Amino acid sequence: MNKVYSAAPSALKDTLFDGMTIMAGGFGLCGIPEHSIRAIRDAGTKNITWIANNCGVDDFGSGILLHTRQIKKMVASYVGENKTFEKQFLSNELEVEFNPQGTLAERIRAGGAGIPAFYTRTGYGTKIAEGKETRQFGEHWYVMETALKADIAIVKAWKGDTEGNLIYRKTSRNFNLPMAMAGKITIAEVEELVEPGQLDPDMIHTPGIFVQRIFKGTHFEKRIEFLTTREK
Repeated sequence: MNKVYSAAPSALKDTLFDGMTIMAGGFGLCGIPEHSIRAIRDAGTKNITWIANNCGVDDFGSGILLHTRQIKKMVASYVGENKTFEKQFLSNELEVEFNPQGTLAERIRAGGAGIPAFYTRTGYGTKIAEGKETRQFGEHWYVMETALKADIAIVKAWKGDTEGNLIYRKTSRNFNLPMAMAGKITIAEVEELVEPGQLDPDMIHTPGIFVQRIFKGTHFEKRIEFLTTREK
């Protein structure tokens, strides 16, 4: 089975449809699948449920899909850097499901591990717990959270091989790693693509069995949200 594609548009071909659920890896602007995000924008897919830690900034990352109003619902943890998000949310144009960050990560990990639900203390007694099952274990109360899965997961890795084995670099391990397991189809974009056997097996973070399609990105912007420098 050939998993290698020439670019994001070909890798995403035949996977996109209106009303679908997409997971997008990354944290802030770090380790985001920027080529795949642009290709989804260009494809014009609508009414997307978008699962990501955050929604990028106004003109980069997931934020570009808000400008085109392709996202119907956001399942996220942090959204504070995007004015378009704020405007659409306050005007009821965008449905939002907020999650504590650790809960979001565990919901995704559970989806990839085949665990339908789990209990967590986080959120008990707050709006997060409204409408959800709660249960006492020992002296503490817990909230039941359900797993998250997606029609496709788009992730970004530092290196990958043609079998789909992936190595993430530093902070980009964030949400990319669990999301790669939770998509029915996982599409990975990498900075460097090598032949099988060229990756150290002990360094592989995502085994190729979880990745169906892979391509090498031609240029990664790797933007910084807030550039802070020390005064001389």
